[in-house]
Amino acid sequence: MTVLILGLILFLGMHSVRIVAEGWRTKQIAQRGEKGWKGLYTVVSLVGFALIVWGFGLARQQTVALWAVPRGMAHVAALLTLVAFVLLAASSVPGNGIKSKVHHPMVLGVKVWALAHLLANNTVADLVLFGSFLVWAVLDFRAARRRDRVASTVYPAGTTAGTVKAVVGGVLAWAVFAFWAHGWLIGVRPFG
Repeated sequence: MTVLILGLILFLGMHSVRIVAEGWRTKQIAQRGEKGWKGLYTVVSLVGFALIVWGFGLARQQTVALWAVPRGMAHVAALLTLVAFVLLAASSVPGNGIKSKVHHPMVLGVKVWALAHLLANNTVADLVLFGSFLVWAVLDFRAARRRDRVASTVYPAGTTAGTVKAVVGGVLAWAVFAFWAHGWLIGVRPFG
């Protein structure tokens, strides 16, 4: 569990700088330059992510169930992760109506993904991993919306074509991940 927690601290900590230390971040960018800051951000995030993957694999070997998962939660989780993948796609597809409405679809997608996994899983490792991401995503989404209000950020209206591309891209990515990649990468097949 220590490796998992260390990975979460590095990964989510680096991704939380704008939430808790915007001034420090600005100073770092001024000192290191944009590329230098992005390089540091990337290295720390990748190390954190690798530790999360390794640590979660280790922590899953010692399963301690905290609650009984209600029947049907795997189906609810599958539907919620589909929504999360569409939100993730919407963060990258230009000119879509989803981004125009929610403004930060990637962070919202992380919230939905984490909640889905908490509903369908019940171990200490699951609670630590997915609970951490859920708390982070809630705080980050709120901070990002606050920054938008302060800066009077206006998001352009989306187009039907952009929205369709985001939805189709998200559904296709979800299908690949749910029916193949999740089992290959994580060792768990959501659909048997």
